Amino acid sequence: MLQVDLYSPGLRSNMAPTVALGRSAGAGWRHRSWAGTVPEQIGGESRKGTSFMIADGTENEIARKRIIAVSCSLLVGIALMGVKFYNYSLTGSTAILSDALESIINVVASGFALMSVILVSRPPDSCHPYGHGKIEYFSAGFEGALIVVAALGIVQQGYRQIISPHELPNLKAGLWLLALTGGVNLVLAAVLLHVGRRSRSLTLIADGKHVLTDVLSTLGVLMGLFLVQQTGLFWLDGAIACLMAVIILVTGARLMRQSYAGLMDAADPELLHEISNLINEHRKPNWIDIHRLRAWRSGNRLFLDFHLILPRDLSLEQAHAEVMALRRILETRLGGLVEALIHAEPCSEPECPICGFDPCKIRRRPFKEFRQWVLERLTSTFKVP
Repeated sequence: MLQVDLYSPGLRSNMAPTVALGRSAGAGWRHRSWAGTVPEQIGGESRKGTSFMIADGTENEIARKRIIAVSCSLLVGIALMGVKFYNYSLTGSTAILSDALESIINVVASGFALMSVILVSRPPDSCHPYGHGKIEYFSAGFEGALIVVAALGIVQQGYRQIISPHELPNLKAGLWLLALTGGVNLVLAAVLLHVGRRSRSLTLIADGKHVLTDVLSTLGVLMGLFLVQQTGLFWLDGAIACLMAVIILVTGARLMRQSYAGLMDAADPELLHEISNLINEHRKPNWIDIHRLRAWRSGNRLFLDFHLILPRDLSLEQAHAEVMALRRILETRLGGLVEALIHAEPCSEPECPICGFDPCKIRRRPFKEFRQWVLERLTSTFKVP
């Protein structure tokens, strides 16, 4: 979706000042609501009005894949949790108990993730005009907090086994069951991470990382218990559990930090660099300068806005054409559901030395050179002289 604010005294037209357009990759334009009378030709259809929203089968397909992936995660998690507690009843191992306790967290987190993915799949509405993508950050933070709680519980159980070690019966059978649950979880984690990255779903990525930590902890427990079986040092069972807890704790803390950054709309330097490089790559002489570039993600939607300085003698139609050119670039290269708000500003005399637009009837100073659009300049709050 592209929203264009062309309100400026220097832009001439009898049309409404604000244009909002939206399009999803591979689909035609769809009308949602009208907010003015800006006649234009879009995709071979003559339309009057100014508001379009992104909605097509591609978005529904992505949502369907997300829901299927997280539903599988929930069902597999429940099954593996039962196997792990059965394994603990066979061996009495504290390390295996720590693995089983983490499975409870996996199941609870997957249930919360499923609710989150279902909410994110809903289109924007009057109460949530920016969509429901923020719920993914709540989900990731909740999952991170549960991981931290699980890690603390594992440390407590492991410490007891170190202080008062006890023999572990049926250890050989327990090792085979551990290997089985670890293999299943590895496949599940790979699927969740793949679908999450393809659909840019923080919830699925968080769930996949959570399952992957479970795989790592299972692998550590498996190696440690094999060592216990070979040496007979049963206190190692508790030490292994504590070591795995530290690894799990770090993962949970990272998820919580990522969730906090998303909820607070923290700047994403990697995303801003991608956008600035893209604009620089396609820069035109009459795109005099850009500032106030901001961008943030909400679910699979990307929101960005910036101010674009254009020659002040352009008509509104001409300025609109320049903004539409930017829209096509952003939509094609960034992919997904892009919503951009571009404020077009008229140039002033101080911009003449950096304006390569020629011929220019209103030039007051000679052109010297194009100013480099580095990220610091594009994201500055005001025009940089």
